[in-house]
Amino acid sequence: MALPYRWQSRIDRWKNSFRGFFGGNQQSRPKLCPACGTLVGMNATRCHECGTSLTFSLPALSKKFGGAFGGHAPVTTVLMIVNILMFGLTLMRTMSIGQGGGLSILWGMSGEALYRFGANLPFDNGWVWWRSVTAMFLHGGLIHIGFNIMVLMDIGPVVEEVYGSARFLFLYLATGVGGFLLSAWRTESLAIGASTALMGLIGIMIAITTKRGGSSMKALQSRLISWVVSTFVIGFAVPGIDNWGHLGGLATGFALGKIFADREPVNSTERKQAYALGWLAGIVIIASFTMMVLHFRDSLD
Repeated sequence: MALPYRWQSRIDRWKNSFRGFFGGNQQSRPKLCPACGTLVGMNATRCHECGTSLTFSLPALSKKFGGAFGGHAPVTTVLMIVNILMFGLTLMRTMSIGQGGGLSILWGMSGEALYRFGANLPFDNGWVWWRSVTAMFLHGGLIHIGFNIMVLMDIGPVVEEVYGSARFLFLYLATGVGGFLLSAWRTESLAIGASTALMGLIGIMIAITTKRGGSSMKALQSRLISWVVSTFVIGFAVPGIDNWGHLGGLATGFALGKIFADREPVNSTERKQAYALGWLAGIVIIASFTMMVLHFRDSLD
């Protein structure tokens, strides 16, 4: 059965991207330096303007990885995929120990499964750094992940387009960790969910509206604040919602939104800094999942 044209085109783009990444033959064509945007020769290996390597450098590698997922928001797409994969693994673990049957999939993941896959712990109960990262990709049920994925796909591409993919990944990670740090300080239970980082993205957008004028920005700011108020009202009304995590993510996002220029990098120096932040965030995420795997079978005592 033939694949739809859209998927065939996407697969061809992935194949071409990874072929180039691993050094395969590609048709020569003019290209732009990923660091400064200068047009370089078809066979050039280094930019004549800024000196950046076109084959092995943070900007070059970032461009190849971003191209593999296509679209204008590749990091948002990857985050969505990882969240769904982790939900599937957590559900399988929950069912393997005799839980998660019937309608409980909507809200009832096993606490043991969430702990083993990296739920965040309070400071008074064995907190470790990597759990504040892995917890961002865990959810307590189908309703939980469904709502968060909808918010991610709604807000993520907007923020990623404003800051660029590399800085967006850093901001997403930083706001999520900020939320879980406050949660670990103020709560006494396991904490999970992408909502710490999502509230961070909302905080960033609110910060942007305070730096830009115009009626449209004021209207957007009003809607965002209404969204935040509604989130906390629901959080206080429904047991089990991590309001401290939401607050920590929101505050971290607002602070970072004030610090970072609300635009993509515009020159070679800014692009290199952005790529460095993005790769730093990626390495931290990979290291956190590695720690989760290494400690997966630790005793629960």
